Amino acid sequence: MNQARIARLLCEGLDFRWRGVFSAIAAVAIAAGLTLSIPGAAVAQAPGQPSDPNRVVATVGNHKITEGEVDEEIKPQLASMQNQLYQDRRDAINKLADDYIIDQAAKKAKITAAEFIDKQIAGKSAKVTDKEAKEFYDQHKDRIRQPYDKIKAPLIAALQRRSDQQARQQVIARLREDHHVKVLLEPPRLKIATAGYPSLGPKNAPVTVVEFADFQCPYCKRSEDTIQELRKEYGDKMRLVYINFPLTFHQYAFQAAEAASCAGEQGKFWEYHDELFKDQSKLSTKDLKADAAKLKLNTKQFDSCLDKGKYADAVREAMSQGSAAGVNGTPGFFINGRPLTGAQPATAFESIINEELAHNGQHQRNASAKKGTAG
Repeated sequence: MNQARIARLLCEGLDFRWRGVFSAIAAVAIAAGLTLSIPGAAVAQAPGQPSDPNRVVATVGNHKITEGEVDEEIKPQLASMQNQLYQDRRDAINKLADDYIIDQAAKKAKITAAEFIDKQIAGKSAKVTDKEAKEFYDQHKDRIRQPYDKIKAPLIAALQRRSDQQARQQVIARLREDHHVKVLLEPPRLKIATAGYPSLGPKNAPVTVVEFADFQCPYCKRSEDTIQELRKEYGDKMRLVYINFPLTFHQYAFQAAEAASCAGEQGKFWEYHDELFKDQSKLSTKDLKADAAKLKLNTKQFDSCLDKGKYADAVREAMSQGSAAGVNGTPGFFINGRPLTGAQPATAFESIINEELAHNGQHQRNASAKKGTAG
C-alpha cells in the first residue's frame, strides 16, 4: 500500500471507529521505510508573551498596526490553534493521569506497570483471526485498493493492536473510576450569536448545539441521523440551532439556504429543512419551489421571497459569522461554544455533551452551596 493511499485513508472522512486501525497500518508502512505526509496536520504554539491588543507590532510610516488588529484578522486561525492547544493539553493530562494510576496499581500488586497491564488484558483481548481480517478487508477494500495477500500481515497486526488498546482502555476506565479522576482544564469556547436562527429545544437547555451546515453537503446529510439520535437521547437537555453556511463550490447551496429561510418565514423551516436533505439532487429553483408547494406553503409568498433574494444578505451574514468562528467546511458544530468539526459519530458528541452536563451540574451545586452559606 503506497504512502499517498494510506494518507488518504487517514485523512478522508473514514468511519471514526476505524481510523486507529489505518493509523496502525501507516505505522507499519513507516517502519518499512515509507515516509507519510499527512495533510492538514498542525501544531498549536503558545504565544511567547502575554497578549496585549494595544501593543504596536508594526508601523507603516506614521500608521501603527496593533496586536489586537492582527488577532482580529486571523481570528479563525487563532480559534483553531487554541482548540488544538487545549486538546494537546487534555491528551497530556490523560496520559499523566493514566500513567499514575497504572503505576499505583502495579506497586500495589508488586509488579511493573507493563506486567500489570499485560496481566489485566490477558484473555480480554482476543487474538485476531485471518477470517476477521478478511471480513474487515472486504468491508473497506474500496479504500484499501490492494490485494488482500499484500495487506494481510500489517492489517492483522493493526487490528490486533486495536483490540489490545480497547482492552487496555477498559482497564484504565475502571482504574479511573476507582481513583476519581477529574479533569479541571477549561476548554476554549467561542461565543456564537444564535438569536433569530431556527432552533429546536428549550432556550434554557443546559447544552446548545450550533450547527453550521450546507444543504448540498453530503456530510451534512450524513450527520442528520446522528443529530436526531442525540435529540432523542438528551431530550430537553439539548437545544439545536441551525445556521446556514453554503459552501461556495456547491452550485445550489446558497439558494437552498435562502429557500429554507423563506420557508421559515411561514413557520416551516424544519419541515423544509428535512425535505431538502431527503434528496440533495433536487435543489434547483424549480425543485425548491416544488418543495414549498408540497409542504402547502403560500407559494405566491414563497416564490416572491426566493425570486427577490429576500434573505440573501442574512445568509451572507450567517456565513461571515461562521468564517469568523473558524468554520471552513461543513458540517461545523459548536457545543456550548466548543468546536467539533465534520460528520462525527454520536460518541464524539456524547463525550462533550456529557462533560458539559456534568460541568453545568457542578456549577448548580456550587451556586446552591453559596446560597446556603449566605442564608
